[in-house]
Order: sequence, then C-alpha cells, then structure tokens
Amino acid sequence: MNSKTKKIKKKIGVIGLGNMGKGIAKNLIKSGNDVFVWDIAEAARKPYAKKATIVEPQEMSQKCAMIIFVVPGSPEIDAMMKGKESMLAKPRRGLVLYDFTTSDPVYTKKLARRAAKKGVTYMDAGMTGGGAQGADKGTMTLMIGGDKRAYNRTAPMLAPVAKKLIYLGESGTGHTMKVVHNMITHANFFALSEAAHLGRRAGIKLEDLIEVFNNGNARSFISERRFPDHIISETWDGRSRVYNLNKDVGMAIALADKLGATVNIGRDTYAYIQEAIKQGRAEDDFTRLYPDLEKLDRKKRRKKKK
Repeated sequence: MNSKTKKIKKKIGVIGLGNMGKGIAKNLIKSGNDVFVWDIAEAARKPYAKKATIVEPQEMSQKCAMIIFVVPGSPEIDAMMKGKESMLAKPRRGLVLYDFTTSDPVYTKKLARRAAKKGVTYMDAGMTGGGAQGADKGTMTLMIGGDKRAYNRTAPMLAPVAKKLIYLGESGTGHTMKVVHNMITHANFFALSEAAHLGRRAGIKLEDLIEVFNNGNARSFISERRFPDHIISETWDGRSRVYNLNKDVGMAIALADKLGATVNIGRDTYAYIQEAIKQGRAEDDFTRLYPDLEKLDRKKRRKKKK
C-alpha cells in the first residue's frame, strides 16, 4: 500500500462494556477504526461519549460491518435478535456478528441459524489469554467457529483485540473449545489450591511452593499468574466471579453428559464451586475461594459433624 494511501476505517461495534468489553473497545478505538458501542448501563457507556459512537443494537446492526458481543451469555444476545425492532430487522448487508461469550454450543448454533435466515453471519469466538488484563492489552487468543469465508474476511478486524486467532471449524466449535478450555482452567485452580493447602499443613510457605512449581513440571498459567498476581499479593482481583466458574464448569459437565464423556475431575471441581454458590458467594472474585478452600470441602465437614 502506498504510504500516501489513506487507511480505510472499518465500522465495528462492541456490545457489552464490562471487564472484557471495555478493553476490546479501547483497542479497536486505538487502532483507528470507526467504533460503535453499547451497554445497558449508562455508567458503562459514559466514558465513550467522545471516543466512539454510542448507539443501540438495532441501529448498530444497520451501520457496522462487524459487531462483537461481550455480554453475559446467549440469552442476552437472543433477546437482541428477536422482534420487529431487533438487530436482525434491517441489518447491513454482509454483517458479521462475533459472539465472544462463554456459551452452550447448542444455543450458539440456534442463534447462527436464525441470523443466517436474515443474511447475517454469526461466528462464535471463545476468549482466553489473561482474562480482563489480556483484553486490556489486546493479547487474547480467540477460538473461532463458523463460516470460513467470513472468518477470512474479518480476521484483520480482530487483530487489535487478539494476538492469536485459531479457526476450529463449523458453528459451535469455538464455544465447544471454550467450554473444554475453561473446565481445565478451573480444575487447575482448585488442584493447585489443594496442593498449596497440603503444603501449608506440612510447613511450606505458599510463596516457596509457587516458586518451585514455576520452575518445574507443575507450572501453569494458574501458578505463573493467578497465584502471584492475585493471591500471594492479596489483591484478590482476578476479575471473574464465582458465578462465571459455576456457569463454565456446569456447561462442560452438561456437554460431557450429552456426549458420554468422562469428566470426574471436572465434577470434583464443580462440587467446590457449587458449595461456594450455596454459601452465597456467587458474586465473590473467585480468587477469594483459595483461603477458604477447606470450608468448601463438604466431605470434610460431614466427617467433623460425626
């Protein structure tokens, strides 16, 4: 491209400006795109008054070439795609929707079929790579499912928000991979938490245990980042709620039951999370479960009662 050739701005929308969405919107704006944003919370929209165009979803679908959903899940997207005033009422020709949520792949395929009837392509893109911090830095990895041609056409537009794009196949594969990925991530968190409590009872400091793990074969993202950044530091700011873990592992187990897969470790992980939910901790940052791990062990509490 000639240095004097003016870069063509892409009209890209972001719906959902929470922990993940605000970082995604920020990086799209920085890249020089024409960014449109929306969030149901006025406080979340306010910082974008001078940086982007604030429009409701229906209008956004008429103006943008690509829209990214960063909302809690499929039901919220479903609601935006229904009715005479929905995003599918009069969409822009060639519109591509990217679903960045962690959602049931079956639901995802249903939404993709509905969008296709209106000439809109619906892509599922699971996120990983540092959580909200990764979104802030634009260093995420995206696990993508859906139409290959639409992926090839829109991949350059995703570059500001992700360092790695992995195309996996047909609709639903991105969200399937995300469900499997999150089950492993959350199981790792509880496995390391168990090991750390065992080490503590044996007189080993948490800092020393983590240092050994990170210089040996037990290292993982959980040991390298989660524990040092959010637990040892006592900041407890993993920026993900226990509610999210419950949703993620619950979907993984439901998928395993449907496919007849063995996920015993996943079920043990889910038992910890379910107990935290029963104790009213759905809105707690998940890192705060570490110091209270033994309070989440139902088997141990039953033995104490006997």
